[in-house]
Amino acid sequence: MAAVPAPDTPGGPNFLRWLQFRVSGSTFECPSVYQLVKPIGKGAYGIVCAAIDSRSNQQVAIKKIGDIFANPLDARRTLREIQILRHVRGHSNIITLLDLFPPSCGIHDFRDVYMVYEIMDTDLHQIIRSPQPLSEEHIQFFVYQLLRGLKYLHTGGVVHRDLKPSNLLLNGNCELRICDFGLARAEVNQELMAEYVVTRWYRAPELLLSCSDYGPPIDMWSVGCILAELLGRKPLFPGKDFVHQLNMICKVIGTPTGPELAAVANDKARAYLASMPYFPKQDMQQYFPAASPAAIDLLDRLLTFDPAKRLTAEQSLAHPWLESLHDPNDEPSCPQPFNSPEEAIGEPSLQQIRDGIVREMCLFNPDIRLAGAR
Repeated sequence: MAAVPAPDTPGGPNFLRWLQFRVSGSTFECPSVYQLVKPIGKGAYGIVCAAIDSRSNQQVAIKKIGDIFANPLDARRTLREIQILRHVRGHSNIITLLDLFPPSCGIHDFRDVYMVYEIMDTDLHQIIRSPQPLSEEHIQFFVYQLLRGLKYLHTGGVVHRDLKPSNLLLNGNCELRICDFGLARAEVNQELMAEYVVTRWYRAPELLLSCSDYGPPIDMWSVGCILAELLGRKPLFPGKDFVHQLNMICKVIGTPTGPELAAVANDKARAYLASMPYFPKQDMQQYFPAASPAAIDLLDRLLTFDPAKRLTAEQSLAHPWLESLHDPNDEPSCPQPFNSPEEAIGEPSLQQIRDGIVREMCLFNPDIRLAGAR
């Protein structure tokens, strides 16, 4: 992964010299203030490399998202993730976006975006799959941090919509950060909420039943699934398709009651539920015999069919199971609701999305604003 100089872009002192690398067959460019160490991941989301920021000597992760304007939906998700991360920046249980820049071509003609994050050691999926034992104290600490981050997001009007163990990053001190906000939404944007959300195994019943009016309770269902997976070291509802998923859920939490059934807005979904055989609610303690009664009680209150009866993040933090960690003075709410100018106009054009990303880049790096930037 040898570096070669890239064409320089006019800018401020941090952008006078660029380096170019070949990483997994793709060109990877960054300002010379970043010294690339090694590739650490590649997938549909892009390429991620570990690097050292020479200004602070801090190790970071740089993610390249390539050709983002080829797919308008991907471009929109990228802008939304950047905006949300900047809005919630500073909370210790949410991943920090440290920097944002284009390739060396500058902000006129860029097609790729580079996002710089604090680097983490592993994720909760890897911890759950590892042979190392997990005490209930470990599980409490993970769940507490997840809830603390969610309280901040939800009070800021942001629903994550894709919570799962692999989106919860950890460092060597077991400090947890929520990441991957590409599917997150502003809670007020209900007309767009029908878009695909949440990996199926962590998907709330209202999503499986095609309900478009939903909000923070879908994240709380996911927290329940994650808690169950931590307790049992395997997914609780590993459905093969959405029908199988719904059946697995009902076999554990019970068939919806009459009032719960009546509250389902989708006629076909309601008819399907009514046609299902009756399943009584199971005792969660039998699934997780080593778990304390307080842990089981929290799990029951999260894995509830009716989203209105599901505990909120704030209520969960105050649950007796987390009493030893709960500190109302150190569980902040977001001071302002999240607002995206592009989301507010409905369906932004690609040019509006590009302009939005340029604006975000310039907020992180005023030095790269060039003549003609919008």
